[in-house]
Amino acid sequence: MNRSERLNQELIFLSYRQEFHIKELMQEFNISKRTALRDVNSLEQLGLSIYVEPGRYGGYQIMQQQLWVPILLNSQEINALFFALKALSLLSATPFEKSYHTIYKKLMATLSLSNQRQVAKLQRVVNYYSIPNLDAPTHLSDLLTAILDENVVQLTMTTVTAGFQIFDLLYRHGIWFFSGVNLDNNAWGIYRCDTIKVFQTSEQPARYTWKQLAQRQRSYDHHHHNIRYKCALTPPGREHVQKNNYPNMHLTHQNDQDYLIGGYNQDELAYMVDYLLGLGRNVRIIYPEALKTAYLQELQQIQDFY
Repeated sequence: MNRSERLNQELIFLSYRQEFHIKELMQEFNISKRTALRDVNSLEQLGLSIYVEPGRYGGYQIMQQQLWVPILLNSQEINALFFALKALSLLSATPFEKSYHTIYKKLMATLSLSNQRQVAKLQRVVNYYSIPNLDAPTHLSDLLTAILDENVVQLTMTTVTAGFQIFDLLYRHGIWFFSGVNLDNNAWGIYRCDTIKVFQTSEQPARYTWKQLAQRQRSYDHHHHNIRYKCALTPPGREHVQKNNYPNMHLTHQNDQDYLIGGYNQDELAYMVDYLLGLGRNVRIIYPEALKTAYLQELQQIQDFY
């Protein structure tokens, strides 16, 4: 390993220790005493607070542990990190949106002038295009806090007012959703975040742990999508599904043929038809018959429209 990688590994090696001897670095990283001493000096310059304990059996004492251990990154890793920040910042709403600019400035301040120029050039020549937020959620940060703290929240939404325990946040095609349990009727559901009108943290104790909520989600996915379907796909159809799919959709390949399989709920029939229509000539419904019939009826209505 090169010196930068070794220093990074040494930081990790020492991050949870209160003391160490120079021989430990020599043995752990197979380096000479001279190299180990030089590395200790470099670690101090990187911000690791060290002082020498005098005496025959003395060594190095590590002062107050830091929340974030300095990490040495190569140029490719630096570029990847800034690209990720750029991609996330393009979303008009996230739970962390106020942090991106601050993180960007702090990271840039740690770079040399040449690396700063390289990062700036990367931002100009590598672009990431995503669907912007179609909704306008105002409580993403509050929802995330409720998930992490396992708090009950009282939500007033367009169609319901109830107490909720929230399991996760998800972003798909420009829209933020949350999933969780409506504690008033003990039903699992997935809701659009932009339908929230009033958000309040409740004093009601949590009814479920996060692990129990995870189990509820698995049970919901298994039982809710109870109508099985299978569709044959052309190669362009497979590519389309790979770019745009949902948890109830899975790709499989059998006898040189691609298939889309999964399950849906009866309430989702119209959505399934719309999704399959988007595949055009690249899909053929094998079963169920009800899905095929609804699909053909929709095609007929489109034809009648013209």
